[in-house]
Formats: sequence, structure tokens, C-alpha cells
Amino acid sequence: MSKLLLYSGDIPLRFVRPELHSEEVLVDETLQIPAIDMRKLMVDDDDDDDEMGKLHLACKEWGFFRLVNHGVVEAVVEKMKADVQEFFKLPLEKKNAYAKQPNAMDGYGQNLVVSEDQKLDWADMLFLQTLPTPERKRRFWPEEPTSFRETLDKYSSELVKVLNCLLKLMAKNLVVNPEQFTNMFEDVRQTVTINYYPPCVQTSKVIGLTPHSDFGGLTLLVQVNEVQGLQIKRNGKWIPIRPLPGAFIVNIGDIIEIMSNGEYKSIEHRVVVNPEKERITIATFHSPSVGTIVGPLPELIKENGIAIYKSVSREEYFKFVLSKKYEGKSRIDLMKLKN
Repeated sequence: MSKLLLYSGDIPLRFVRPELHSEEVLVDETLQIPAIDMRKLMVDDDDDDDEMGKLHLACKEWGFFRLVNHGVVEAVVEKMKADVQEFFKLPLEKKNAYAKQPNAMDGYGQNLVVSEDQKLDWADMLFLQTLPTPERKRRFWPEEPTSFRETLDKYSSELVKVLNCLLKLMAKNLVVNPEQFTNMFEDVRQTVTINYYPPCVQTSKVIGLTPHSDFGGLTLLVQVNEVQGLQIKRNGKWIPIRPLPGAFIVNIGDIIEIMSNGEYKSIEHRVVVNPEKERITIATFHSPSVGTIVGPLPELIKENGIAIYKSVSREEYFKFVLSKKYEGKSRIDLMKLKN
């Protein structure tokens, strides 16, 4: 991929995807995903109730929100951003020292290629499993810059704290046992995907990230620079999401939609590229512990007795979704029961 990005001629056919730009993009500066204040959520007063209501609505109606006052020390986030930028400035041969192996996830390269004829995203990425710690494949963790590994370790730990807070708050809103909900993520599977979207003059022919919903539980995204590119699908139209300095962009994944029996929604999203500027993001994905059953929580099917989704083991679920095409909400649609 990186070699192709240095090529200034015609775009290679595997990257040409003009059909993805046929749908309407709604340019409305007043229409943005909700901003949720974590500090207010952690205070036990009337403002807390108002903010809890905003969080519940964001998860039900939007599937995305911007999280401010999240409690992660600014220095930790800024150091992570700086090290990521330094990594992508390295010569191609140095980055390729961490290249993905065939049929493997970890490492530097392209995103989820499952077939030879699959169309490709206009992006490079570095995929690293960070938790559980014993499952880390350290050979793919960059040694340049020299602080990268230690920085990522700190960043990973801080985001787990945010995850656990959000899970407890969501459980409260769903009226389920918070301990039961958080216990499913006790030995959380956390992966970090660092995305580099190079500029492309022919923006109408390429896509930075294929439209999809995240198959995990909860995603926390931070933008390394302030270049816009993320769009979410709402009422059949694409809405550009403006970066908010200091905030995480949080989105509901398919697993949370399944566990909430459809109460909370994972939302289709994509990334478009900028004609002049690179865009860099750090996406951190969280999925349940080994042995967890991915299915609707019993408390949420008691009222009408109807489960919308199948219940399968986490391992079976991952095997299923990773074998399917990375496109739209097709994977979670296949998890639905025919009631």
C-alpha cells in the first residue's frame, strides 16, 4: 500500500471505488453527534440525571458520541499522538519491519483483506493487540520511536478505566446489573488500530475506510490531527463529524447492540480522504472476555420474551465475523433471529 501512495499516476484498480460516493452527504453544521461530559456523569446530583439521559439517548439514537472530561491525563494522550506521528514518518523499509504476516491481524499493512479480488481502502494501518497482556505480539510493537511501547502500554491502561466507567453507566441506563455487564469485559480483549489516511487528489475515486459497523463492544477514537474525514450514516445520509479537541469519539459496536437486544445501536460509518492533508487516528476496540456468551442479556428479553439476536460464544462470534465481508452492517444482520 505505502508504495502505491507514493505513486502519482492513475489510481490502481483495487483502490478505485467511485460507487461509494453516490449517496448524499448532509452538510449541516448544526447536526453533530452528542457531547457527553464524563465529569457530570460521575457526580450524584440532578445534573447527573440529565447527563445520564443524554448518554442513553446518544447510545439509542446515534450510536456515537463525543466524550469530554474523560479523565485520561492530557499528557498521556498527547504522548501517544506524538509517538504515532513519529512512527509514520519513518522510512517505508523501517515500517515494513512490522509488516503483517499472511492471514494475520497484528502488524503494519492493510485492513482485513479476506480475498484477492477485494477492493482496498486508501489507508495504511498498524494493528496491535494490547490486552490481555499475555496475548501481545511484541514483535509487531514498534521500537522506533524508542518510547512507543511504554507510551502505548500507559495509553491502553487509561482507556480501560474509561471503558469500565462507561459500561457501568450504560448498564444503569439499561436497567441491568452493572457488575454482570462489566464482568463480561473483566479480561477485556483490547486492540489498537492506528490509521494513516494519505491525501489523494482524486477523492471521489477512493475511500479511506469502507462503510461498516464495528464488530466489537465499544470503540474509543482519538484524532492525532484535526483533519476531518469520519462520516456516520443517519436516515440514509452521511453526516461529517467534526473533531472536538480533547474529546474521545465513542461508538457502540455490534456486540453491545446484540447484548442490549437492539436497544443500543451500532452505526455504519466510513472515512473519506482529504485532497491535500493526511489524517491520522488511533482507534481502540474493546470486546468481552474469553468464554463470554455474545447474545441478548436475559433481563432485556423478559418484557416481551423476544430475542432479536442469536447467542453464541465469543470465539464462535469472532470466527464468524472475521470470515465475512467488511461492509455495512451485513455481519450483524446475519446474527439476527428470524422471529
